[in-house]
Amino acid sequence: MMLLDSSRYYLSEHPSIVGFRWSHTQSWGSTWSFLFSSIAAYVAASVFLHILLLLLFRHRRPLPLGPIPAAHSLCMALISATIFSGAFLSSAAEIRDTRWSWRRSRTTPFQWLLCFPLGTRPSGRVFFWSYIFYLSRFVHALRTFITIIRGRKLSFFKLFNNSILIFMSFLWLEFSQSFQVLAILLTTLVYSVVYGYRFWTEIGLRSACFPFVVNCQMVLLSCNVVCHFGVLLLHIIKGGCNGIGAWIFNSVLNGAILFLFLNFYVKMQSGGRKVGGDRRSTAAEKAEKLELIKGREI
Repeated sequence: MMLLDSSRYYLSEHPSIVGFRWSHTQSWGSTWSFLFSSIAAYVAASVFLHILLLLLFRHRRPLPLGPIPAAHSLCMALISATIFSGAFLSSAAEIRDTRWSWRRSRTTPFQWLLCFPLGTRPSGRVFFWSYIFYLSRFVHALRTFITIIRGRKLSFFKLFNNSILIFMSFLWLEFSQSFQVLAILLTTLVYSVVYGYRFWTEIGLRSACFPFVVNCQMVLLSCNVVCHFGVLLLHIIKGGCNGIGAWIFNSVLNGAILFLFLNFYVKMQSGGRKVGGDRRSTAAEKAEKLELIKGREI
């Protein structure tokens, strides 16, 4: 019980969490100039590293990185699990403290998770964890460099996906966008499982007999689509959700990611059936398809 109370305090009741406020002067990385320059630096560094390795190493054999991939996966799994726990406890605390003000509008906790009331400011518990989630996107993007160094493969989908994730998480804070709490809960829950699985396989334990990570991403994207329709419905019924302009832009970006991923997913499934039906397929062809799948993972 003491451990549970201590965890609840440090994840949702600590003064730094309760008193958090998104500010361009007090929050690191909160300016538009930082956002665009950091994304540009990420893309430029990825392309430069990819070209440099192609020039230095003519062979296509993977370069060993030792325990670095496993350490990154473990770090991301722990960060994601912490953010999920903090956002979950903070959401419960916010619902407990502000539920009395929802009686007039007959708002339920689930509706609040999808649709912030108009005039919501980026301060308090849930926005603290939204800020931590935003910062964690930069740690997540480091996997791109691991992929480039180990396999010398640069995926446009990976660059686009990581850049958009950083951009969207910034918009959540800047415009107090609705739906962000549920999006953070879903994303960190999936990421904690995905990176836990990656750590499991990186240390040499047995992997799943199906593309586990790709299927997890498919589940996450599907849940996001359903929730976006829920936000639109509540916006019409309730007379407005906060940050709806940023949400529309967010939806367009999510649609682009979904289109790219579905295009790849269909090709992967059809390719898998073709490989399964053709006994003449070589081990090299199967390995190449597996590398393609790994290059498109989250």
